[in-house]
Amino acid sequence: MSNSSQLTPKYFLLTGFPGLETWYPWLVFPFCFAYIIGIVGNTLILAVIRKNSSLHQPMFLFLAMLAFSELGVSASTLPTVLSIFLFGANKIYFEACLLQMFSIHSFSIMESGVLLAMSVDRFVAIYSPLRYTAILTLPRISGTSVTLGLKSLLLMFPLPFLLKRLPFCGHNVLSHSYCLHSDLIQLPCGDTRPNSILGLCIVTSTFGLDSLLIVVSYVLILYTVLNITSGEGQRKALNTCVSHMCAVLVYYVPMISVALVHRFMKHALPAVRLLLANIYLLVPPMLNPIIYSAKNRQIRQGLMQLFLQRKY
Repeated sequence: MSNSSQLTPKYFLLTGFPGLETWYPWLVFPFCFAYIIGIVGNTLILAVIRKNSSLHQPMFLFLAMLAFSELGVSASTLPTVLSIFLFGANKIYFEACLLQMFSIHSFSIMESGVLLAMSVDRFVAIYSPLRYTAILTLPRISGTSVTLGLKSLLLMFPLPFLLKRLPFCGHNVLSHSYCLHSDLIQLPCGDTRPNSILGLCIVTSTFGLDSLLIVVSYVLILYTVLNITSGEGQRKALNTCVSHMCAVLVYYVPMISVALVHRFMKHALPAVRLLLANIYLLVPPMLNPIIYSAKNRQIRQGLMQLFLQRKY
């Protein structure tokens, strides 16, 4: 194929659950449920925090950033996932695939960074409660949000261009219901080493470093809590971290599970790998609004006020 335009595919074929095509009319219900809960729940969290000036505090502003990044992940995957299960349409054009890949990874990187910022927020609140608002001022929180957004965009910016320069002369079938860099990098027949090296650097400097620093933050939190003399004070201090610990587990446990299955269970059923991959992107946006609404009294009160105002 001498013509370079012929080496760039017009579209890719996405994969649902191989062998379960007859179950798609039923599988669409849990997927729709997860998307509805995730999108509506995170939108309500943003609305409550925006409307209540009493919630314009560091912890809730970081929660708003988390809700925004999870809305971005849900909005990025929703079109292709539901089109497969609702209409059996598994075709996505090359440029649209690159855009979806960029969006998914950018919002995921941002979500990981926000979870790290929230762990630092909890440490400051427990270690120095009297100087909490003086340390985490509004300009610093705004600067953190801008930094996290720019970091995710700048890290992902080169990847679509590196992929676009490569020749695709093999098959064009992806192994997920959406476009991921790890999928796309398997298809070109050219030199993908720059893509692989950059992808590894991005994963290490974001998810790897963020998870390590979150662990360090909680070691410091635990050390600070153990130095509190009263048992009641220790219990109250740890109770402020429960929601964030749940959010961290909900985010990283599916991610680690997907990595382990791809690394050590390569011969597992494709449906199992695809299910875990969908859980990784669907479950955190769905569960985090529920977790914070259930565990945080101020969020519950804000939701009640919002619904009562809508009613009357």
